[in-house]
Order: sequence, then C-alpha cells, then structure tokens
Amino acid sequence: MVLADPGAVLTSPLALPAGALLILAAATKSAQLPFTFWLPGAMVAMTPISAYLHAATMVKAGIYLLMRFTPIYVPSVAWSAVLVPLGLATAVVGAVLALREHDLKAMLAHSTVSQLGLLTAAIGVGTSYALSAAVLHTFAHALFKATLFMLVGIIDKEAGSRDVRELGGLWKVMPVTAALTGVAALSMAGAPPLLGFVSKENLYEGFLEADFAPGAGPVAAAVAVVASALTFAYSARIVHGAFGGRLTQPGLYEPSWAFLAPAAVAALLGLVLGPAVRVLNPLTDRAARDLDPGSEPVTFVLWPGFGTALVLSVLTVAAGLALFHWRGRVDRELERLPVPDGAAVFDRIRAGVLDLGARVGRPDTDPSPAAVLVRPVLALPVLAVVAWVALPAPAPFPGPVTRPLDWVVVVLVAATVAGAVTTRSVTAALALTGFGGLATALWLLLAGAPDVAMTLLLVEVLTTVVAVLVLRGRGVRLRRPARWRRVPAAVAAVAAGLSLGAATYVLTGRRAPSPVGGYLLDTAEAATGGTNVVNTILVDFRGMDTFGEAVVVGAAALGLLVLIRRGEAGADASPRQRVATDGPADTIVMRVASRVLAPLMLLMSLFLLWRGHDEPGGGFISSLVGGVAIVFLRLAHRGDAWALRLRPEPLVGSGLLLSLLTGIAVYPLGLPFLTPVYLPGGVLLSSFVFDLGIYLMVVGLIVAATDRIGGRARTGSVLGSSE
Repeated sequence: MVLADPGAVLTSPLALPAGALLILAAATKSAQLPFTFWLPGAMVAMTPISAYLHAATMVKAGIYLLMRFTPIYVPSVAWSAVLVPLGLATAVVGAVLALREHDLKAMLAHSTVSQLGLLTAAIGVGTSYALSAAVLHTFAHALFKATLFMLVGIIDKEAGSRDVRELGGLWKVMPVTAALTGVAALSMAGAPPLLGFVSKENLYEGFLEADFAPGAGPVAAAVAVVASALTFAYSARIVHGAFGGRLTQPGLYEPSWAFLAPAAVAALLGLVLGPAVRVLNPLTDRAARDLDPGSEPVTFVLWPGFGTALVLSVLTVAAGLALFHWRGRVDRELERLPVPDGAAVFDRIRAGVLDLGARVGRPDTDPSPAAVLVRPVLALPVLAVVAWVALPAPAPFPGPVTRPLDWVVVVLVAATVAGAVTTRSVTAALALTGFGGLATALWLLLAGAPDVAMTLLLVEVLTTVVAVLVLRGRGVRLRRPARWRRVPAAVAAVAAGLSLGAATYVLTGRRAPSPVGGYLLDTAEAATGGTNVVNTILVDFRGMDTFGEAVVVGAAALGLLVLIRRGEAGADASPRQRVATDGPADTIVMRVASRVLAPLMLLMSLFLLWRGHDEPGGGFISSLVGGVAIVFLRLAHRGDAWALRLRPEPLVGSGLLLSLLTGIAVYPLGLPFLTPVYLPGGVLLSSFVFDLGIYLMVVGLIVAATDRIGGRARTGSVLGSSE
C-alpha cells in the first residue's frame, strides 16, 4: 500500500522523518557508520553461522529495506545526499579496518561492513543501472563471502589459529583449500573473470550516474575505487598470509570433501557465473522492475568493451597491488590511525540505561506495598487535573444514567472497601475484598454482561484461594500503621478514587454506538453459527489473536515450570507431597464437601464449555470453574484424590497442541485459520475443540499455580514458626 502511491508519501509532512527513521533502521541492521562495531563483534559465532550472518540475508535486511523504499524517496535529493556519502564512508572505513587486522575472520567481518557500504551508496544513487548493479553485487558478495568464511573455519579447525602471523605455506598441505580460497578472494577483489569483477565494474558505472550534487558522480566513483583498492589489498593478504611463504605447520592435511563441498559449490559458482553472467540478467531485471516498474532492463556482460569502468578497475588493481607490496609500511601507518571503540560506547550507553532502569524500578522492588503503589496512586489525580484543564467539557449523556439497583451496588462496594481498609483481621480483609469483587460482578450482570460477570466472579474465588495459600501459616492480624502515614495514605486513596470516578463519569456512555460492535452483533450468528457474540469474537473473529495470546502464556508457563522444577530442592516430590500441607482446609467438612461439590463443579464446567458458543460460557469461563473444582479437591487433601496426581505440563502442552491443530486443520481446504467446521446435523465442532484446548491450558496454569504457591506457603509457614 505504501509503495503503490509514492507521490502521496512524499507530499506528507511526515515523509522526511519517516525517511530518516528508515535510514537509521537500515544503518543499524546493515552495520553502517556509526553502527559498524556490532558486525565484527558477531564473528565469535561458529563458522556456518558466520557464513549465514555475513553472506546471506541477516545483515542484508537493511539493504533490502533501502531498496524497497528507494522508488519512493529517490526523487528527494536528501535521500541520495545521505545514503551515498554514508555508504562510501562506511566502505572506506570498513576496508581500512579490515586491512589493519591479522585475524582472518576479523578481516572478513570488516570486509562485510565495507561491501554493505558500497551497496548502500549504490542504492542511494537510485538509478535503474545502479540498483541493478547493487542486486548483482549482493549475489556476488553472498557467494564469495560464504566461501571465505567456511574456508577460514576449516583453516582455524586444522591449524588451530586464524592469525596470519602464525600461518604460512598451507597451500603445500591443503592445496584444494588454497585454490578455493584464492578463487573466492579474487572475486572479492574484483579480478576478472569472476562474478565479483562484473559486479564491481557495474557498480562503478552506477556511481558515475550520481547527480544529487555537482560532480557527485566522479567523486563517488573515485571513493569507490579507494575502497575497492583496499579490498584488493586485504584479499591478497588473506591468501598470502594463510597459504603463501614458508610452511610453518607441516603436520596438517586436507580436510574431507564433506567439509570442502559447500565452499567449493559457492566458489565455483562465482567463477562460472562471471563469464556466464547473462544467466543472471532475468534475476536482476525482475528485481529492478519490482523496485521501479518503469525501469529499463540492464544487460550485464563480462566484457562490455573499453570504457571508464575498465580504467577504474585498472586503477583499483594497481593501487591494491601497491598497497600489498608495501604492506609493512602500510601496516605501520594504519596502526597509527585512531580507531573509535564503538563497542565501548555502546556498552557505556547500555550500562547507563540499565542504571536508569534500576533507579526507576527501585521502588517496585521494595517489599512494602506503599513503595510500589505510591507512584500510580499519586499519578491518577495528577492526570485527572491535566485532563480537566486540557480536554473539552464532556458531552451530555444520551439517556438515563443510573437505576436504583446501581446505587445499591455502589453502597455495597463502598461499605466493603471501608471495612477492608479499617479491619486488622487478615480473614476479614480477604472476605471483604472478595465481597467487593462479587458486588462488582453483580453490577456487570445488571449491565448486561453475563460473560464478564461470570469471569470476574470466578477470578475472585481463585484470588481468594491464592491469598489463603500465600497467607497460610503467617500472622492473622494486620499491623496498624502510624498516624503520620495513615493520613497521607487516606488522602491519596480518596483523591485517586475520585479521579477514577470522574474519569468513569466523563468517558462512559457519551459516545455513539461503535460501528464495529454493530457489525459484530449483526453478523456474528450468520458468519459463525453462534449467538454468544463475546465467544464468537474470541474464537472466530479473533481466533488467531486468542491463539497467539494462549501460545505466549502457555510457552511461558512451560518454561517456568521446567526452571522451577530444576531449581527447587524438592523437585522430585510428587504433587501430593508438595500440596498436601497441614492447615484448616484438611478437615472432615472439606473432605465431604469435596466429594459432593467438586464433581458437580466439573460437570458445570463441561456444560459451560459445550454451550459457550451460544450462551454465556466458553473455554475460559468453563476452565475457571473446572480449575476451582480441582483446587477444591487439592485443598481438601484427600489421599485418594485424582486431582493431586495432575501435572500441569501435559495439560498446558496438550491444550496448545489441540488449539493449534484445530486452527490449521482447515488449511488444506484453502480456508483461513479456525474457519467454522460443522458435523452432520449442524453441530459446530471447530470452535468447541478450540475452546477445549483453551480449557486445558487454563486448568494447567491453575494447577501449576496452586502447586507452586502451596509449596511456597508450606515453606513460609515453617520459616514463620522459626522466627
């Protein structure tokens, strides 16, 4: 959509900021100045990974991004005026740093930076010829750089070193490796008749077309010659340093063809495709047309005849040979050059950000609830005042505001809150807080949201269970804070409550009905076969979103479970041993009640699961009911309770797998994810099975939570008794 109308993009006032951000993104991804330091730092990876990282798509993602957006921004002089100098400067700096190195892999890493700079500069020129040459050089670079990285890995493995000062004469014991390295290095140096020679010459032709400033073309081509001459010099150093001179490690031998074959394929392709470069013309033409549909096709050949590009190639080879011949003097001069340590700057910035984060988050690590709550509580009245001053007056309500039953709920909630903040009993505080949640659920039910009300009701029950598990074995009385702390806390709490009340008054019920909501209400049953619009949104209209959220939660849960079981000393204990602890739940009343209530609750959960597509219910609500039943059984401590033998990992894993298979089962039919599938007789199957997967995942998380918290509560009770 963005590329379909370039004119609309350039006329936007956001065109320049967007272009600047695109260049910044590409520069960081493709290691352009001043972000060149990370790519050589990544050379510590294994050789196949380095070959992929430097030769294939990893670092070229920024190059691809620039290519895709060049048709939009190339009419702007600023685009070329930034990219061409940036790319050429990166090319020269990368080549200089490569020539300073003695580590073969470090040379190649800095070489990648230099070659990416040439590509960036060619893209900045923006002509059809320059873009086609950039595509061709991208292909050539992939071949010779992959070859060289794999062969350097072989040298490192065989010789035990990558330092050219410790190597020499390896061609006598590794002739095939030497030949393949020489072919790839010649292609990188731009020597005929290899593919790198063809792509380099056409890059020169492309640079000569730069016209964003007077004399830009010749200057760009001259700088490219400097970078390419340095490339020729370090390419010669790679070959001579490893394979030339006197043999220093005579005990080495040629590796097997299994190691050499991948590098040989890439090296020979670079050799063959130089004379046969015409076979790549359809590829480069297609890429150029994708970038600019009106571009003229460019025909690449090995020998286009005498011209400026050939003269520049001769100068490149001559300068490269001179740099290599006087390499001792060149090395001494290069060692004197100051080289900014970008990695150190990045580390200092990172350390500063981490220190800032630690300072900002320090109150949240305080064990006192007041330290955690003070900022968000105080922020509410501040935001309310700002909104009152900055925003226009609220629109009038379109209809009645409240009903008598609403005020009854308000009174109940206010009474429970007042009791919860004044009581010193832990049990009373838990009961009052839970009752406040139940009153809010009643309010939602009166508002016509039974699904949300049921969810809140069940969450309140589970929250109370978790609180009981956490607080079991600890003190039963809350400490009364000092008066000097009570008054400010009360003022802040009242101000925050009034702010939220004012926000609710201003923002609720003053908008016209949502068009999206109206569409869902009108089409849900016809499109999905379900009459419960909330459930159809979750499992049909937003099925992929629901599945993605479930995958994130499920994967995190599985990972944490594995880490917890490994880290705990009692990891080999059975669920029964971890959960079964002495406490008030282990009574005859609880045991008898669990025999009666738990089976009924499980049946109710399955009923809610089945009817969820048409009536209030669904996978999440039914799983909460089932989870409460299982928690009830586990808290009752019945020795024969099957709930004590449940493990969360199979539940979460099977739920994830079931939901995934349900969603993709329709792909062979050419249908989108989670398209409704019906059994004979009109019984909806797919949504039910998808909800069943959600059911298993949530139940598994509840089992994991009670298992984990129950074990921690037991440990805490022991510690508390010792104190």
